[in-house]
Amino acid sequence: MSKDRINKVHDALSRSNLDALVLNPGASQLYVSGLHFHLMERPVILIIRKGGTQAIILPELELQKLADLPYEINNYPYGENPEEWSLAFKKAMSDLDLDGKVIGMESLSLRMMEYGYLTEAAREANFQDAQELISSLRLTKEDNEVTALREAVNIAQNALVNTLPLIRVGMSEKEIAGELSLQLFRSGSQPELPFSPIVSAGLNAANPHAVPTDRKLKEGDLLVIDWGARVDGYISDLTRTFAIGEVDPEMVKIHNVVREANAAGRAAGEPGKSCAVVDMAARNVIEKSGYGKFFTHRTGHGIGMEPHEEPYMRGDNLQIMQVGMTYTVEPGIYIPDINGVRIEDDMVVTKTGSESLSNMDRHIRVIG
Repeated sequence: MSKDRINKVHDALSRSNLDALVLNPGASQLYVSGLHFHLMERPVILIIRKGGTQAIILPELELQKLADLPYEINNYPYGENPEEWSLAFKKAMSDLDLDGKVIGMESLSLRMMEYGYLTEAAREANFQDAQELISSLRLTKEDNEVTALREAVNIAQNALVNTLPLIRVGMSEKEIAGELSLQLFRSGSQPELPFSPIVSAGLNAANPHAVPTDRKLKEGDLLVIDWGARVDGYISDLTRTFAIGEVDPEMVKIHNVVREANAAGRAAGEPGKSCAVVDMAARNVIEKSGYGKFFTHRTGHGIGMEPHEEPYMRGDNLQIMQVGMTYTVEPGIYIPDINGVRIEDDMVVTKTGSESLSNMDRHIRVIG
């Protein structure tokens, strides 16, 4: 698979004005190379040169990761002395004849440290943002990628099913998040979760990206749980909202509105339509209900190896959906200082429409 993806990059470079592409550790480097590195104080740079050459600058201690690769790669290792690291960069850029050339990079990923080493090693090079190029390679998912996403969804759903019976009035948001994380691992998620679970109740649930606190669950709270798992590098991202005991009737109404908006957004996606259609379908339901000003974010975002990637389901995004695109539908209503609701599912565009990879019940459920 990594050999095919290396070839995809070379094909993309041949159609571009770029002479090479440089990638930092992260989703794109892993997607292209199949090599697992993490951002740290030691730089690791993958270089793909137009014409069929690839190289990697890396610490000596990481060399074993290059064994048995299904493609050729030149390696430029360095030791522990930071004063000597620039030599590896200069050697690589010289061997690949990249000084004075046009080099693409991911603006969302390349750090100042690596950029400094690269520009010092190739002072006449022209560095350009290649975010769009690499995103286009990852935009539509192959069958094996969708299979991994589907399994990540199943693991996440099983983990929450196992967590819900343990939730009681008086438990803190942190306690629930910790238990859910444990259940995710027990259900089969990779140790690196796609994100820390969001567990927020009552007035905290009115913050879409709340961080779990020591606040304890109370009767009448709505409890928002936003969580996901990782399988073979691919992630799930789901949200369900629960009632803690008897809640205000208006909160039940809001939950029903969000559930209807979620259903409308899920039904709207199909190949040939714009991403904006998904956003508008969900948003129209909430606006007609009178809660439009309380829906404060886009309806969804792409998922794959990262929790947020292209395509983005915004009302102004005219990008056309294609078979194999994967994304979330996650409308919400957030009443400041009172409560909040969000319902989120993971979707894949099919030949005839779109399929929800998640099927956990979306109706309001009383727990605790």
